[in-house]
Amino acid sequence: MALHNTEELKAGPTSQLESDVLDDQNQTYEFPAAKQDPQTVYQTIHNQLILDGNSGQNLATFCTTWIEPEVMRLMDESADKNMIDKDEYPQTAAIEERCVHMLADLWNSPEAASTIGCSTTGSSEAAMLGGLALKWKWRKRQRAKGKSTDAPNLIMGPVQVCWHKFCRYFDVEIREIPMEGERLLLTPEEVIKRCDENTIGVVVTLGVTFTLQFEPVHEISVALDKLQAETGLDIPIHVDGASGAFLAPFMQPELLWDFRLPRVKSINASGHKFGLAPLGVGWALWREKQDLPQELIFEVNYLGGNMPTFALNFSRPGGEVICQYYNFLRLGKDGYRDIQNGCYELGRYLAERIGDFGPFKIIYDGQGGIPGLCWELKDPASSSFTLYDYADLLRERGWLVPAYSMPPNREDLVIQRILVRHGFTRDMADELLLEMQDALNHLAQHPPEPSSTLALAGAEASSHDHSGR
Repeated sequence: MALHNTEELKAGPTSQLESDVLDDQNQTYEFPAAKQDPQTVYQTIHNQLILDGNSGQNLATFCTTWIEPEVMRLMDESADKNMIDKDEYPQTAAIEERCVHMLADLWNSPEAASTIGCSTTGSSEAAMLGGLALKWKWRKRQRAKGKSTDAPNLIMGPVQVCWHKFCRYFDVEIREIPMEGERLLLTPEEVIKRCDENTIGVVVTLGVTFTLQFEPVHEISVALDKLQAETGLDIPIHVDGASGAFLAPFMQPELLWDFRLPRVKSINASGHKFGLAPLGVGWALWREKQDLPQELIFEVNYLGGNMPTFALNFSRPGGEVICQYYNFLRLGKDGYRDIQNGCYELGRYLAERIGDFGPFKIIYDGQGGIPGLCWELKDPASSSFTLYDYADLLRERGWLVPAYSMPPNREDLVIQRILVRHGFTRDMADELLLEMQDALNHLAQHPPEPSSTLALAGAEASSHDHSGR
């Protein structure tokens, strides 16, 4: 039976047993029988959360870990707002629509004031919406030609796991171009080799999870233009801009990657990465209205009013979208540019200093891609430790600096990566460098036994995604 007497809820535990059950680990998975004092429950959970890592020292995540006090206030004020209920919360709905058109303008849509898009729970959901639109548009083209629609395929380079999920969940053949030798990114030549009439599109990543580098959207678009002129195959591009779509417009405005290229039909992005919003918001946008098939839009009226919806989720919080809008108004292009430039400078600084340590070879030095860096051991065969050992030692000191193996066909290459985000300061970077040098000194004096090398931990690390889509 529901409890309606709030004074009764505040009265505190009626017995010591009720209080003790909160600390009884044997009860962790059992639904409690009795109510508890709110302060006691709060303190119990608060104490458990202390055991989590410090997000400011988490250099694995791409996601926002620092937000302004005003954002916290807006999140508190928006806790009860349901993003899907546009009739009940019309201002929240209007804010979402404004954000879509502001992003369309930022990404140079030819129809910025009228194009279509939506917020999502993150860029994984947004990526799947982009992939579904590609599949449905391809299927319609094939049917118009009287051809089979049984074997769609999607071409991509080394991608985040959401694209593997999309292809498996929605029955699309994944043509993931493996890394070979020094080639760690998608290239036009490798894309063209794999195109055929069943290709629904090409996913080009603006900020690869593994190396932080931007793939060449413009060059791939030019190659597909040439392919169409020679064969008639008209293959669209979807840009996975999970990170880069909130970086390139401010830091590399001349870079051609967005809707200025007619072949780019859709873009996904994470608002909660370099968009600086709190966790839980992504964006999916299409170049023009006709690029989103009408069949993927549903009209619902059971929340009051008639509303179109085309996200995969239904009910979800509106606070993250509201705070995304806050950031757009608060920062503008100049503010985003200042913040991102500071992150890039810190990434380059770390790359220079870590490169001077001796045992490391810098693969990406923080220039031209995502703010951060990655490196490998110069000579892993003769090294007394692995990057997994090094990552484990840093973790003991509170720093999460992930080590992981690369995707096929470069599983032999193990790298370590640092993401530089807003809130990570020069003082923190200098403290990290001291800890890293100290860890190297410790490994030199106390090399790990071969049997203690964290091969299993490394395998697990390579399977865990820290991009926070």
